Amino acid sequence: MDVISGWRAAPGGLPAPTPAAADPTELSALADADLELLLTIRHFELSLLDLFGRGQLNGTTHTCLGQEYVPVALRPLIGEGDHIFSNHRGHGHYLARFADPAGLLAEIMGRQGAVCHGVGGSQHILRDGYLSTGVQGESLPVAVGVALHLKRAGQGRLAAVYIGDGTWGEGAVYEALNVAALWNLPVLVLVEHNGIAQSTATEHQMAGTIADRAAAFGIRHRLVTSTDVNVIRAELAPRVTEVRLTGRPLVVEFVTRRVGPHSKGDDTRSPEELRAIEGQDWYRRYARHHPAQFQRLDLAVREQLADVVREVTARPLSTWTEA
Repeated sequence: MDVISGWRAAPGGLPAPTPAAADPTELSALADADLELLLTIRHFELSLLDLFGRGQLNGTTHTCLGQEYVPVALRPLIGEGDHIFSNHRGHGHYLARFADPAGLLAEIMGRQGAVCHGVGGSQHILRDGYLSTGVQGESLPVAVGVALHLKRAGQGRLAAVYIGDGTWGEGAVYEALNVAALWNLPVLVLVEHNGIAQSTATEHQMAGTIADRAAAFGIRHRLVTSTDVNVIRAELAPRVTEVRLTGRPLVVEFVTRRVGPHSKGDDTRSPEELRAIEGQDWYRRYARHHPAQFQRLDLAVREQLADVVREVTARPLSTWTEA
C-alpha cells in the first residue's frame, strides 16, 4: 500500500476530520481551467439543491459537494477512449468528462436537450463511454467486462469505475475484483471514501480496511489523502499509465469528505462534525489561499450557472418516447 500523505486515524482505521480552526496544508495554485471546472461542479450541485428547495425538481439527487476535486484531478489522466463508470453521486464525474452542465441539468429536469431524453434523471446516464447507475456495486462487474474487451482490443485503454466505501458491502464487488485480478484486466477502481454510507459511519458497517480487501486478491492499492488537484494528478499519473501498460487492476482510495447531505436534507452528522468537515473543504481553503483568482472565477462561474439554470428551466419538457 502506498500513501500520498499522512492522516490521523479514527476508530476502525478511518480518517477523522481535524478541527475547523485548523487550516491544512496550503493548496497549490491551479490553472484557471481546473479551478473553473471545480467551481462549475460546486455551483451546479448547489443549484440543484436550490431548485429542489423551490419545488422545481422531482425525484431525488445526491450531490458531490466536497468531493469535486477527485474527478477534476483525474480528468486529464482518463482519455476519451477509456470508459468511465459512475454511481448515484456522479454529477462531478459527468461534468469532468463532458463539461456539459446544460445537458445534465436538462436530464435531471426532464427538459428538451437532455443527455438521455430525460428518462435517466440524476443517477442513470449513458453517453460515449460513460455510464452511471444508482444501484450500488452494479458498475464494477460491468467495468470488468468492458476491461476484458479493452484488453483484447490491445489499444492501451482502461475502465475506470467510481465506487464509495459503502459499496464494499456488496458481494458483486468481490466477484468483480476476483475476475479482474485473475485475468489481469485494466480496471481502475476509484474509491471515494467519505466516511459515511448514507447515514451510517463507516466504522459501524465495515470491518478491516479497503487496502486489506484489495490485497486479498493481490490487487495494488494506493491511498490518497491530499485534496490538492496538482498533487493528486502528479502522484497518480504514473499509476494510471501502469494500469494501461500492464493491464493489471489498481484500487485508488481517496480519503474525502461529503460536505452536503446524503441526498437533499438527510444529514445525520452532528453540528460539530459538520463544522470540522467544512473547515477542511477545498472550496473554503482555496478561497483563503488564492483569493484573487478564486473571486474572479467564482463570480464568473456563478453567473454562467445562473444563465444555464434560467435557459434550461425555460425549455419545454422532453417528449421523447421509445420507438
